Amino acid sequence: MTAEIRKTLLNVETTLIEGGRAAPTPLKLITAAAVVKNPWAGRGFVEDLKPEIHAAGPILGELLTKMIIDEVGSGDAVEAYGKAAVVGLNGEIEHASALIHTLRFGNHYRTAVGAKSYLAFTNTRGPANCPIMIPLMDKNDEGRRSHYLTIQFAIPDAPAADEIVVALGASIGGRPHHRIGDRYQDLKDLGHDVANPAAV
Repeated sequence: MTAEIRKTLLNVETTLIEGGRAAPTPLKLITAAAVVKNPWAGRGFVEDLKPEIHAAGPILGELLTKMIIDEVGSGDAVEAYGKAAVVGLNGEIEHASALIHTLRFGNHYRTAVGAKSYLAFTNTRGPANCPIMIPLMDKNDEGRRSHYLTIQFAIPDAPAADEIVVALGASIGGRPHHRIGDRYQDLKDLGHDVANPAAV
């Protein structure tokens, strides 16, 4: 079994003005998504999801990564990244999770952009045209708040009840006019350690 892809979507959003002021550097948000047949649809409760994960994960990871890199020009251009999956109403949340929470999917993207931090994510269930949210964070610095971003989009005819939307997101740049500092200054002010930010 392989990934049965009905269609793909590539979206680029460029923010030139934020808060009534021109952005010093325009923010670009890029989304690559694939609408795929849910490989577990109609099969009842499937105990072992691994065969389908191993078959589909690498195909989707490679495809979506290539879409983003082709758009932005190089992995170095990507500053923040994330991932998402939405399973149709006849599927389980576990089905959405299965296709994105595997290194066979995510490592394609990490390697291509030279990332160290984990991929921020959402995995949800919804009907066609539901909001799809991809949280982003800096690919190498989890405390860089300027790159805490969220991409939101929808696909009018997806996911169908027996489909899954799988997506990757990227940013070139951070929020224009960001001015909330970073978590490192908070930690310093509180006297807490990076490895134990709540001091518990």
